[in-house]
Amino acid sequence: MARLVKKLMYIIGIMLCCNALYAQSLDQAKKLYNDGKYEEAKPAFEKLVQQAPNNASYNHWYGVCCYETGDFGNAEKYLAIAVKRRVQESYRYLAELYIQAYRFDEATGMYKEYIDLLTKKKQDIEPYKLRLELAEKASRMVDKVEDIQIIDSVVVGKHDFLPAYILSEESGTLSTYKDFFQTGEPIVSTVYMNQKKDKIFYAHNTDENRYCLFTQSKLMDKWGDEKQLPMNINSSDDENYPFVLSDGVTMYYASKKNGSIGGYDLFVTRYNINSDTYLTPEQLGMPYNSLANDYMIVFDEVKGLGWFVSDRNQPEGKVCVYLFIPNEARSRVDSDDMDIKRARAAIASIRDSWKPDADYLELIKLAHLDMPSGKEENKKDFEFVVNNSLVYYTLDAFKSPEAKNYYEKVISLNRQIGELDHRLDELRTSYREGGQAQREQIGSTILQAENLLNDLLFQPDEWEKKARNAEINYLKNTN
Repeated sequence: MARLVKKLMYIIGIMLCCNALYAQSLDQAKKLYNDGKYEEAKPAFEKLVQQAPNNASYNHWYGVCCYETGDFGNAEKYLAIAVKRRVQESYRYLAELYIQAYRFDEATGMYKEYIDLLTKKKQDIEPYKLRLELAEKASRMVDKVEDIQIIDSVVVGKHDFLPAYILSEESGTLSTYKDFFQTGEPIVSTVYMNQKKDKIFYAHNTDENRYCLFTQSKLMDKWGDEKQLPMNINSSDDENYPFVLSDGVTMYYASKKNGSIGGYDLFVTRYNINSDTYLTPEQLGMPYNSLANDYMIVFDEVKGLGWFVSDRNQPEGKVCVYLFIPNEARSRVDSDDMDIKRARAAIASIRDSWKPDADYLELIKLAHLDMPSGKEENKKDFEFVVNNSLVYYTLDAFKSPEAKNYYEKVISLNRQIGELDHRLDELRTSYREGGQAQREQIGSTILQAENLLNDLLFQPDEWEKKARNAEINYLKNTN
């Protein structure tokens, strides 16, 4: 009997010792976890979750450690178990995991449940409402991902991307702010100069310690008359990396505000030459924009190519410059498979965007080719009837500087009308497909665009008449 009691006491002692070690191991793991040392805490939680696979807290802690160390496959598995057991913070982590995986529709559902839990406990929901809005917006962007062919890419240093942009002369030039202004100031920006070399667009920091867009014109032989672009373009955060198409009207730039889904996002706006104002900026869709920083988009209309920079999927200090064929029709990826759309939106592989049997080698060579005067076939830019026996096809054909200036306005107006008309089609589609909140937001923008379009429609004919009269008078007086 004494022997049996002794044996029982020994077993109890072992069990108490194990429990003490177990508690010590859990406490140590939790301390590492609370200190943000997820890599060190991960092995301990892995053992704990193996010993008690149904324990909600262990699944949550291990799932978070997996998420924070980039082990997303295991993170989803264990966080999903914790969510089933109603662990509140697992909803948030799982939502963020879905966002990183471009599964925005699932992230939306998870954030809605998380916000419901916070609301019941009367906790702050405002930061998570913003994340929910981002997920909802990104979900729409994935569904409408644009079908562009990304034909090449190169990874370079964060501040060394400009050499990848080799523009034709007609597209203007790009340089760094430091090189253009010959300054030692720590300003990280680029300067775009138009083909005529009489106007520049750039960004620099302001008194509010944010980057804003500016422009200057060349007065005689000096740059001057610096103007800050209006606040419907500049915002309370950074704007940078402007580029203007050869029409002098359409400007692309990057912004960290204006509804950005991650760092810098790409936007386009258009200058209204009559009112000296810019239209409300339009955010570009995917794959141009992502959850990372996307900026410095450039379109070379002579080469028929474009470039943009992104730090998505790149290590610290590196960016990827993508070379693509612009999609003038802005057609979308034609697929009902969301995995395909997600891959195209995230640029999981540039080969995914290639057309069957397409050979892009010549276009890639063209991207690296200096083109001082553009292509010969682009010399017939328009058809302008001066009189019954005289027709002009390029601006260089004009003899009267005044008439040439008038017709430049015709070209700008026609382009602005075409782009505005296309934009209205998109807005009306979004209005029809959107909910009540989205309709209220879009409605005023549609009205503004319609009013502007009505104002513009008759103006090209008026300026064309002025150009014709000025050219005819000039020819009469010089003959």
